[in-house]
Amino acid sequence: MDELDALRQMRTALAEQEHPDRIALRTSWRADVKQRPRRSFRIPLVSLAATAAVAAGAVVAVSLAPSESSAPGPGKNGAVPQKGNVLLVAATNAEKAPIGKYWHTRTISGEIHAVGKSAANHYKVDSRQGSEVWTDRSGKGRQGHLDLPDVPLTAQDKQKWEAAGSPNWVRIPDAEGAGRTVALQMNPPAGRQAPFRMPANDRFFGLTTEQIAELPTQPKALEKALLSLEGNWHAYTTKTETEPIRALRGQERVRALSDVAGTLLSTAPAPPKVRAAAFRMLAALPGVKAEGEATDPAGRIGTVISLPLETTMPLGLFTAPKQLGTYRRQWIINPVTGKLLAIRDLVATPPRGSRKLPTGDDGKPRSLTAENMPDRFHRPGEVAAYQVFEVTEWTNAEPPR
Repeated sequence: MDELDALRQMRTALAEQEHPDRIALRTSWRADVKQRPRRSFRIPLVSLAATAAVAAGAVVAVSLAPSESSAPGPGKNGAVPQKGNVLLVAATNAEKAPIGKYWHTRTISGEIHAVGKSAANHYKVDSRQGSEVWTDRSGKGRQGHLDLPDVPLTAQDKQKWEAAGSPNWVRIPDAEGAGRTVALQMNPPAGRQAPFRMPANDRFFGLTTEQIAELPTQPKALEKALLSLEGNWHAYTTKTETEPIRALRGQERVRALSDVAGTLLSTAPAPPKVRAAAFRMLAALPGVKAEGEATDPAGRIGTVISLPLETTMPLGLFTAPKQLGTYRRQWIINPVTGKLLAIRDLVATPPRGSRKLPTGDDGKPRSLTAENMPDRFHRPGEVAAYQVFEVTEWTNAEPPR
């Protein structure tokens, strides 16, 4: 899990209690920053990146209708339609970006929760966390947590929340099988950006900032280098083990490579030429395709890049995914600026059934059930989780003190 996932856990913990270690996490300093591999995004979405997962074996492609956020018409907000492969256009423009003293990112991660008892009587809440990171060329830096309120997802959801009395706290089922409810805070007190130190040995998929800077700048050579990265890449497994990406085949290899590429194009301090190589590598992966325009959660219009993944929710500490549905992962890129704007996970099939989990710390049995999933009332094509990369830039500006 990355820092955003850890911070979300703080916000969705039981309202009555917060562990002192987690309070310290928000108020202390850390140095030598970087976001650990996610998956996210998951979510997320989503680092929205190390939490991506795909079922073993062949995957049937899922055809989804355009989301409500799809924007008709070309050329808005700089997302001008480009001739040819938009990933290659993005690569060309990413390569032109300047380098600087600091790598600066601001990332917002969101997970969509259903509040209510039935599909006919519920509203959706966007539970958000943010992080702002400044890293120098040696890998040292600092990170601040952005304390964001949880908000109704749409205007209609807001009306339903207001009709319920605009509660400051809303209760949702605990998706991890503990048989309790957790709380989302809709109107948190005004907070501050809390900087904190990061451990000196933190890595991006095992890579230091210096190693990322030395990655190959040609797509095939970059792919060959990334194939040596080790991790727990499987979506479904009976035991947790690490192995290099090169040991994977088919869609599992595509999932792992696209996961790493998403990190190189978002939170990792990759030089412009390495970022360009990541776009070109992705363009050559089977099943990756452009699907028109869409608006990201920050309101920016870009081009949708769909990845051929069946499921992308995080594994967490378990040997099975923490979800009972299947999901489709999409990137939203701006080929004109050569930037990855957002990663989002769309519901392909809503959650159903149940799955046993390992016994909890209290010794009690646990299981996932569809009725406790955050997306239990989602329809196919709706967003389950996302990451928005509001700022991803090399700069010579000094970080705030």
